[in-house]
Amino acid sequence: YLYPQTCILLPAPQTSTPKPALQTCTHKLVPQTCTLLPTLPTHLYPQTCTLHYAPTKSAPPNCFPCLHLKPVPPNSHPQTIMKYAEQRIPTLNEYCVVCDEQHVFQNGSMLKPAVCTRELCVFSFYTLGVMSGAAEEVATGAEVVDLLVAMCRAALESPRKSIIFEPYPSVVDPNDPKTLAFNPKKKNYERLQKALDSVMSIREMTQGSYLEIKKQMDKLDPLAHPLLQWIISSNRSHIVKLPLSRQLKFMHTSHQFLLLSSPPAKEARFRTAKKLYGSTFAFHGSHIENWHSILRNGLVNASYTKLQLHGAAYGKGIYLSPISSISFGYSGMGKGQHRMPSKDELVQRYNRMNTIPQTRSIQSRFLQSRNLNCIALCEVITSKDLQKHGNIWVCPVSDHVCTRFFFVYEDGQVGDANINTQDPKIQKEIMRVIGTQVYTN
Repeated sequence: YLYPQTCILLPAPQTSTPKPALQTCTHKLVPQTCTLLPTLPTHLYPQTCTLHYAPTKSAPPNCFPCLHLKPVPPNSHPQTIMKYAEQRIPTLNEYCVVCDEQHVFQNGSMLKPAVCTRELCVFSFYTLGVMSGAAEEVATGAEVVDLLVAMCRAALESPRKSIIFEPYPSVVDPNDPKTLAFNPKKKNYERLQKALDSVMSIREMTQGSYLEIKKQMDKLDPLAHPLLQWIISSNRSHIVKLPLSRQLKFMHTSHQFLLLSSPPAKEARFRTAKKLYGSTFAFHGSHIENWHSILRNGLVNASYTKLQLHGAAYGKGIYLSPISSISFGYSGMGKGQHRMPSKDELVQRYNRMNTIPQTRSIQSRFLQSRNLNCIALCEVITSKDLQKHGNIWVCPVSDHVCTRFFFVYEDGQVGDANINTQDPKIQKEIMRVIGTQVYTN
């Protein structure tokens, strides 16, 4: 290391250092290690030179300073691990966190990891105590948890529960850890309804400690707390309450949420398509009973399947609309559970609700109503695949639709029926909330 021509892996020598006589490199025929320098990690430099330093005139012209490393075999253990990690991490959520077997979902993987429905995995999941610290989620996201419970209740009470209540809970019996109290293979809707009725409101939960909450719930029903735990942990979308400064004022509801459900792989494909074709925003309306499944299985193309509720008059695909009144209709906002009100009815109800004084603070109000309506604001790729039939759009490619925002209306609230996402003012407001000042279609 004292030679004027130094190894590129070490700092240059000090000028005051004495210089011993030059020597010919001794490991021309032994390239494994250099006798003059410390051995270096072999995984850093896979390409090495067999010569260290040849000061004589006979040195080959293409001789480079030796890196003192053995060539790394192409299938070495570190390389195998690295390649596996690079390929696996983007698709991590496609596999069960316990058994590492691939999930079977209707619309590919989701944003968060999950346990599969195999009984052994469910037992391991609860035995290991994963997600047992749900107290923080209950304390910090009370309104979100209440919303998840409301969606579960709506799906369970629906006449179509045998079709739309998916996934069915997998909950271990606290009194007999070797059996499932709620088993997807042996569905018991009546017992599930009883346990769900015993789940206390989130407002009451926030008044005591987590242990006290659990203790009280166990007194009501030993399956109440495990069921609540499952409702929280099985949600595989990222849903967060938006602060007032980030809410869309034109939606006229304080219950606004950021809703992201696309896994990294799908989001990457979406961004690639967005660079090629551009994107815009449109509403998707669906009855609250359907959102229990949507948050766990993704927004799927239900056309011509048992999940389809309304007719697919414009073909197969995910139905969207730039006009709020159309999506409000699909959400069930009107008389009757599935009746779609006309635009005039929505306008009349909206004007009437605005004249009624609020009896409680909007900021402190929780989602405790049994009359909830929900719509999502989605970002959709504007490629030739997007079929526009007036104000009804159909996107047959699931990867071209990503949820961005979620809006909830309670106790007969009605949103503005005249919102058009293609209005430049509306687009500017959306991009303000997202954090981008310039919107390009």
